[in-house]
Amino acid sequence: MSLSTAILAGGLATRLRPVTETIPKALVEVAGRPFVEHQLAWLRGQGVRRVVFCVAYRGEMIRSAVGDGSQFDLSVDYVFDGERLLGTGGALKRALPALGPAFFVLYGDSYLNCDLREIERAFTAARQTALMTVYRNDDLWDRSNVLFEEGRIVRYDKKHRTPDMHHIDYGLGVLTDRALAGFPADEPLDLATVYERLLAAGELAAFEVRDRFYEIGSPEGLEETRAFLTARSGGSSS
Repeated sequence: MSLSTAILAGGLATRLRPVTETIPKALVEVAGRPFVEHQLAWLRGQGVRRVVFCVAYRGEMIRSAVGDGSQFDLSVDYVFDGERLLGTGGALKRALPALGPAFFVLYGDSYLNCDLREIERAFTAARQTALMTVYRNDDLWDRSNVLFEEGRIVRYDKKHRTPDMHHIDYGLGVLTDRALAGFPADEPLDLATVYERLLAAGELAAFEVRDRFYEIGSPEGLEETRAFLTARSGGSSS
């Protein structure tokens, strides 16, 4: 795997409180281990070698738990937001020097079922500035926000959803440094805004994933993910 991976792990995790009053989401226990360990093990199994955490809220705790990544056979770095939260896009902009010219990006509360090598090949073949993975969820897991037709994204809008949107942003993308050009450094920015601008410019490729995602961003999602990962490991969660 030639691309590094950015993990967006700087959110305040308010929906999981009181669980996250003293720890970040990444360290919430899932199937007997901190969630971040499941993520990193999956990434390593997919062939990823280098990970950059974009962190803010209690990010020092993530760094203390994961360290340089050697325990996962990974190289891990950290980029902190600084004095104010930069949002998902702003955090990536700040982390560009550590990420290189192209990289995967995923959320720190997501557990995914997809083939990163296949997605990297699709991104390379598309020759575009970025790629978004999408999944047909028909409003089952959060509201659908993507109109996807004949292999391409026709419309993406997280705020103004329409009935013809059957797909959702799967929570995994591939970006080049060009995707964040033109946005000011160290200013708050949502990754959705970046995707919307790329789509309008005809620079956003798409890849449809067939298996659902799991997330720990909500109490309901956390319990679903615990059940899934416990069953996968054949153990029991505490």
